[in-house]
Amino acid sequence: MKITRFGAIGAIALAGAFALASCAANEAGTGGDTPSTLSGTLDGSGSSAQGSAQEAWVAAFQTTNPGVTINYDPAGSGAGREQFIAGGVDWAGSDSALNDDELAGTFASCAAGSTAIDIPTYISPIAVIFNLDGVTELNLDAETIAHIFKGDITTWNDPAIAALNDGVTLPDTAITAVHRSDDSGTTKNFTDYLNKVVPTVWDQPAADPFPYQTGEGAQGTSGVVDAVTNGAGTIGYADASKAGDLGVAKIKVGDQFVAYSPEAAAAVVAESPLVDGRDANDLAFALDRKTTDPSHYPLVLVSYSIVCSEYKDPAQGELVKAYISYITSAEGQQVAADSAGAAPLSADLSAKVADALASIK
Repeated sequence: MKITRFGAIGAIALAGAFALASCAANEAGTGGDTPSTLSGTLDGSGSSAQGSAQEAWVAAFQTTNPGVTINYDPAGSGAGREQFIAGGVDWAGSDSALNDDELAGTFASCAAGSTAIDIPTYISPIAVIFNLDGVTELNLDAETIAHIFKGDITTWNDPAIAALNDGVTLPDTAITAVHRSDDSGTTKNFTDYLNKVVPTVWDQPAADPFPYQTGEGAQGTSGVVDAVTNGAGTIGYADASKAGDLGVAKIKVGDQFVAYSPEAAAAVVAESPLVDGRDANDLAFALDRKTTDPSHYPLVLVSYSIVCSEYKDPAQGELVKAYISYITSAEGQQVAADSAGAAPLSADLSAKVADALASIK
């Protein structure tokens, strides 16, 4: 998919920031008449959750930098990481950070002796979406969600669901649980949440592929949303920006049922530590899924831009640095909030991101 839709989002704020490729990361300028000297083509692939934000980011960046062409294929996080590792794209969007095995390998676009790093780019809740005739509001806890997606609970009027939804008339409709059929960082975050909160029920660790031979698989975020929309008695999980008019369940946090919001998702990230033992500029999070604070929404994903710490082609590295600096800037994060309901990076995280991007060669 080639994203070439042009727009004026954030153009004035961005014009100075990328007039020169050597500008410091995340240093947004305001010199609106300064022409951009950037030129070249960037290819990225990965997270379909980032899809709406990438369309808006690309439009804004190309408007201010007409000499740059950016192609982003929302093929899924797993596909994006594979293409980046093989050197097929300049960066990957991924809803899960590189794992230890991936980090131990080599990256074809990176300079010899260098590695790749994870840059937090897009923070968003994962919505548990459903389509059930006559039901517009639904409460679920992690245990019940786990039993549904494992295939243990098969009808909507099951006593476990009814116990969480006092006063709601639940039909005896069969449940069709829709999961991602492709390797997906959204799946990894969804399964991580269930494994961390109810490990005795969801006994498989977090993983990009859906771990059980149950339910119905669908390709990409759009595939899951389409399957839930066009089915009856369906339930699935997707980036909240794609929930549309579907029903969205509240999940139990502590002793309350909580609806997703960008603020509640961001609160989880703000209080979660970074993964130990990584490069100082690798900003992968170990998310706190077990919080009992009802102001938090623990079913959240942090979607990363995976980039080289040093590129074989320095000019390509400067282009990557310029674009990722934009999308993680205050202006870029506002574009993602407006276009996809994302939660902007906190001031503290933005500073860490800026330092990490400044180190790219």
